[in-house]
Amino acid sequence: MVISAIATAEGRGGISVVRMSGEGSLGIAQKMFSKALHPNMMCPGEIDCGDFRDFGMCVYFRAPRSFTGEDVVEFHCHGGREIARGVLQRTIALGARLAERGEFTKRAFLNGKLSLSAAEGMADMINASSRAEVRAGYLLYGETLTRMGKELQGKIRTALASADADVDYPEEELNAGSRSEIEGTMSEVEASLCALCAQYSAGRKLKQGVFCAILGKPNAGKSTLLNALLGYDRAIVSPVAGTTRDTVEGEIELHGVRFRLVDTAGMRESADEIETEGVRRAEQAMRAADIILWLKEDDACPVTDVPVIVVGAKCDLSHKEGCDILVSARTGEGIEELKECLYARGYGEENEGAFLLEERHLAAARDALAATRDALAAIRGGLSADLYAEDLRRAYLALGLLTGESASEDVIAEIFDKFCVGK
Repeated sequence: MVISAIATAEGRGGISVVRMSGEGSLGIAQKMFSKALHPNMMCPGEIDCGDFRDFGMCVYFRAPRSFTGEDVVEFHCHGGREIARGVLQRTIALGARLAERGEFTKRAFLNGKLSLSAAEGMADMINASSRAEVRAGYLLYGETLTRMGKELQGKIRTALASADADVDYPEEELNAGSRSEIEGTMSEVEASLCALCAQYSAGRKLKQGVFCAILGKPNAGKSTLLNALLGYDRAIVSPVAGTTRDTVEGEIELHGVRFRLVDTAGMRESADEIETEGVRRAEQAMRAADIILWLKEDDACPVTDVPVIVVGAKCDLSHKEGCDILVSARTGEGIEELKECLYARGYGEENEGAFLLEERHLAAARDALAATRDALAAIRGGLSADLYAEDLRRAYLALGLLTGESASEDVIAEIFDKFCVGK
């Protein structure tokens, strides 16, 4: 069945693209276009939309050498809502049906043109809210995770073949060298899976943004610092202590990574019910933070499990000892240095190659890691091959979830529902 959809965002623009995929796409296109179409050649001509015409371009990709693996035709018409809709409606009148969300990419997956993780990487790129997330999504789209998963599956398959041989031919018991070889192979798999799971912390920060809580006593300069980091007045600034009663958020991008900055109420005991609630929310932000900016007064910074940057604010008025960095929001001194420090400690260049963005991937990698460790424990415990061969199979199947090789229909449907209609 031929599917059709507008592939570009609706509205005014230079060009709109209407895409068809499926056997019969070329036949529909030839009824609408004034010139004969040849594979992989962009051709100028008139597009017949029934009650009006447009001069544009048309390109035809012959199966299987197309994005979806099917015959694909694209009309490139002038930008404008009604023109694109007219082209789309004409394709439907000639026998196509309107594509569902993500159906073009789903067909590409089903036809073996890309893996499930690559499709997720494409969705991450399209929905990205920072350049770093685009880069991470592109690594997924470029089959980085798929290649890693298949490489690990290959190692497990080799180990499983040796184990199955011992099960099938018990009279030819595995010698100590073969058992040691299997253990060595699975130890390599374990190390790779540990490294992969460790990536998720960086991936989560890319996907959700690095959550930075700005904390300190009342009137320490938290709101002023937030405004200075954002480059505009987001929070109300007042010399009156306790002005900030609720959390105030803003976002900046540092080296392509999105940072969510949260200004909080001054942390102190108070009889004021509203201020007490503000302090409770500040403590909640502290617990949820990936990194904390602590504006030092005469108090000690909080002890947490996340990095803390101790900031000496208002350095143009007074000098504070024991700080990681001194800043003045009024003069701008130290603000750029603070941003660099915030990036280095909150995210870091070592995470630039991170690509594990999805919880589904993390769950699959953890399942594979658990099965791998079960197999290693059985091997090291001297148990028979049939007892750890099943663990090896579990690890193999779990890795198949990364690429979509063993993903369920529900998982596949959920992933492609993230796409727009024309993708």
